[in-house]
This record gives sequence, C-alpha cells and structure tokens, in this order.
Amino acid sequence: MKDQIKNYLNKYVKFTDNEIDEICSNLSLEIFPKKTFILKEGQICSCQYFIARGLVRSFYIDNKGNEKIDQFAIENWWLTNMESFINGIPSSSSIQALEETHVYILKKENLEKLYLSIPKFERFFRLITEKILIATQLRNNHYLQKKSKDRYIDLITHFPDFTQRVPQYMIASYLEITPEYLSELRKK
Repeated sequence: MKDQIKNYLNKYVKFTDNEIDEICSNLSLEIFPKKTFILKEGQICSCQYFIARGLVRSFYIDNKGNEKIDQFAIENWWLTNMESFINGIPSSSSIQALEETHVYILKKENLEKLYLSIPKFERFFRLITEKILIATQLRNNHYLQKKSKDRYIDLITHFPDFTQRVPQYMIASYLEITPEYLSELRKK
C-alpha cells in the first residue's frame, strides 16, 4: 500500500516518509467484488475513493429510466460524488465496481485532519481536483461535440485497455451512442 500511495502522491507534491505514513494511516482498504456498489444513488458520499486495483463506473438514471455512465475510474484514479461529498446531500449517482476492485477510502473528516496537519496535502488535492475538472470540461465542452466515431477513436487511443475491461454496452453509454452503432464502429 505504502509504495503505491507514495509513488502516486509524489508525482504531484513531494512528501516526506513521515507524511506518507500519516496519510496512509488515514486510509482504509476495502475490496469490492465485481458488481458491488461503492456508493448508491441517494446515499450521502462522505469519502474520497482511490482505486488501487480494478475498475469502477459512475452512473445515474435519467428521467427515462436509462443508465447514463458519466465516468470510469481505473488504477491510480480518485473518484467521488463531489456534490454529495462537499454539500452533504444525497448522491445523484452511483459508483459500482466492474471487476474486483481494491479501494483506499479517505473519509471526509480524515481528509480535513490531513489538510491541517500536512498543508501540502491540500495542495495535492487541489491539483487532483483541477485535473478532474479539466477532464469533465473537456468531456462536456469538446468531447461530446465530436462525431461518435471520433469519440470512440479518442477513447481507444487514450485508454486502449477499456475495450477489453468494459462491456461494450457500457462504452456505448459513456460515448452516448447505441450499442448497435458502437458495434458498427468496431467492425470498421
């Protein structure tokens, strides 16, 4: 655990071994079997989730009753429902393991404690949050304006293992295309 966390954190901000130890002591590891919910719609999200191993999806149910996947997370990615986490309101989306997933959980109260005891940890989370915000904006403002074929090419170019790890109907949902059209794209 310590080496993975240390290597990951130090890519953004340099931490001492004592600081890494303190951060790790505030994380708890939980293993979620395939298809298990880490967070269900309607629950209040009180944690940040670091994916140590595995794959998860974040999704919501639209007003027509359809699942809409808005995010995947793989190894060394953080995931949470930010609105629920910050505002303490029920989550409008769910987070589910797509394969056995090992997650380091950082509770909100422990995060706040770490911000006070290790001020550069707050800088680390600001940098991570900025990256997540940029990715979200790119998806909303640029990515979804592209043609379906170009969205698919971008996905397999940047995340080639997704096509092996994620069911095709989920990729179609994420790309906001039909599974049939995705099948046609894959054939080409």
